[in-house]
Amino acid sequence: MKRTCEPELLDGLPFDHPDAVHSRRDLRIVNRFMRSLRWFGRTLPGLVRPGEPVLEIGAGTGELGSHLIARKVAVDGLDLCPKPPRWPAGRQWHQADIRTFGGYGEYPVVIGNLIFHQFSDADLAALGRAIGPGTRLVVASEPLRSRLSQRMMAAVAPLLGANHVTLHDARVSIAAGFLGLELPVALGMDPALWEITCSSALPGIYRMVAIRRA
Repeated sequence: MKRTCEPELLDGLPFDHPDAVHSRRDLRIVNRFMRSLRWFGRTLPGLVRPGEPVLEIGAGTGELGSHLIARKVAVDGLDLCPKPPRWPAGRQWHQADIRTFGGYGEYPVVIGNLIFHQFSDADLAALGRAIGPGTRLVVASEPLRSRLSQRMMAAVAPLLGANHVTLHDARVSIAAGFLGLELPVALGMDPALWEITCSSALPGIYRMVAIRRA
């Protein structure tokens, strides 16, 4: 199954559009299904150094960042969306385009949940260059690309009350997901410079931990 990138409907809707609000609700259910918050909560504390600032790209409605902040991980958010009303006080929110954000140099740790797959290989290469040499840790959870995952999502999502935006975007997201070392390769991570672990888990989950070698 070749990786393909298509626009997601949610990205084209106003933030407060009813379909967008419903779809973000669906995404919260998907994240629980994928156990994303739990996985980041287990993975990051052992890798992030005390006091080290973390940037979550594509932070959306802030659930992951808030979850990690409550666990003493110093997360700031980056997204085109405005700062969520419940974003923890004292943590920054950068409302900007991930591709043109100029502050990556301030963050030795960059994380992303269901965001890297939204970019073409060319955009991922540019993002890898933008993240730059000051970043020592990149952690991601993304869709695992497979037709089985698409069929499972098409069957299960309607039972969870997902709307047409979520059903469309789930299919598109999985088609743009990753296998093997595709994500670090697309980001331009040289294995001589990075220690990279990519893994998959059912149902349809792809995860990457990349640590810059000393």
